[in-house]
Amino acid sequence: MSELSSDDKLVLLQHAISKYEDENTLLEKLKAVLPQKDIDRGIATLIGTQRVRRIGPDVLQNNISHIGELPEIPTHIKEIIDGL
Repeated sequence: MSELSSDDKLVLLQHAISKYEDENTLLEKLKAVLPQKDIDRGIATLIGTQRVRRIGPDVLQNNISHIGELPEIPTHIKEIIDGL
């Protein structure tokens, strides 16, 4: 797998969140793809930029009302998301 850019990681996280809203499940699925540090940093960035919101203690949700639609999935990330 090629090295993912910061933007690629954020897109991957947003699409993974739309697939798995439960944070524990999300973390388990992403561990095979990204280091824990990148996952934590990406989630914090998405929350800080209001692209993702925390609903309750363990649920993450894309903030569609703020961002509109999810970003388009680049082809090199699509197979990673499909494999989650």
